[in-house]
Amino acid sequence: MTDCLFCRIVAGEIPATVVTETDTTLAFRDIDPKAPTHVLVIPKEHHQAIGDVDPVLAGQILATAHQVAKTEGVDESGYRLVFNTGKDGGQTVFHVHCHVLGGRGLTWPPG
Repeated sequence: MTDCLFCRIVAGEIPATVVTETDTTLAFRDIDPKAPTHVLVIPKEHHQAIGDVDPVLAGQILATAHQVAKTEGVDESGYRLVFNTGKDGGQTVFHVHCHVLGGRGLTWPPG
C-alpha cells in the first residue's frame, strides 16, 4: 500500500528508529511517546486491523513485543501492550500495530 505510513516505513521510504526486526515484524520507536518506553510493533505485510491477521502472525507480533520489552529492560518491572482497533478504538494509522509501553507506572483505565 503506497499511501500507508507504516508500509512506507517498512519499505525504507520514511525513516524510523528501529528497535528490532524479524522476517515478519518491525519494531520502532513512536514519534510521540506516551511513556519512557513506547515502541510500535507492526507486521511487515499490510493488515488493517488485528482481526485481519492470521493467528501465526499475531503470535509473531506478540513475541516481538515481548522481545522489545526485554531489550528495553521493562519485562520485569511491567509493561502494557495495546492494539487500538478502529476509529472508536483510537486507531489513527490503519495498519495493525501493537504499542509496547513501559518505564513508568501505568494507570487504569487508560485514556
